[in-house]
Amino acid sequence: MASEAAEEANVPAVAAAEAPTTGTEKQPHKLERKWTFWFDNQSKPKQGAAWGSSLRKVYTFDTVEEFWCLYDQIFKPSKLPGNADFHLFKAGIEPKWEDPECANGGKWSVTSNRKANLENMWLESLMALIGEQFDEADEICGVVASVRQRQDKLALWTKTATNEAAQMGIGRKWKEIIDINDKITYSFHDDSRRERSAKGRYNV
Repeated sequence: MASEAAEEANVPAVAAAEAPTTGTEKQPHKLERKWTFWFDNQSKPKQGAAWGSSLRKVYTFDTVEEFWCLYDQIFKPSKLPGNADFHLFKAGIEPKWEDPECANGGKWSVTSNRKANLENMWLESLMALIGEQFDEADEICGVVASVRQRQDKLALWTKTATNEAAQMGIGRKWKEIIDINDKITYSFHDDSRRERSAKGRYNV
């Protein structure tokens, strides 16, 4: 099933098909929770297709070893075609506004003009999530890397947009993790639903 999803998503199936094996002498390092990688290729939208119809669940993992296998073989933004998105979300949460965990949330966003920057920020964000580095970890839904021709984007999705204190704490921590000095902005999913270029509600 995982390999089929990977093939559909136009990403190499090898990592999804072959989860890393560990010998009896080595115990895998379990994570605090399960996480799921998703892939969305928007470069070839089918006519009349609904938003999100190209979204594919690729693999759910719960060990450090599985994470590195998946990251090294598939989930590097430099391996993505243009107009594609990678998502890492908590298992059970779909990277859609309609998901109950995301419906009342929002996202912190940062843009990058250099692929190397995006790759580094993406990896640092992934490690921070699976390593539970955020004090407000329960507020976080996941992270999205969007590869575009002109400007790439990274977005950290959270659960309760109106909880300003939690979002500001997450935003400050994320800036520290991805090592940027530029201002980043938080937008509500509700605003984004209504207008394409929603204004930011919070800044850090």
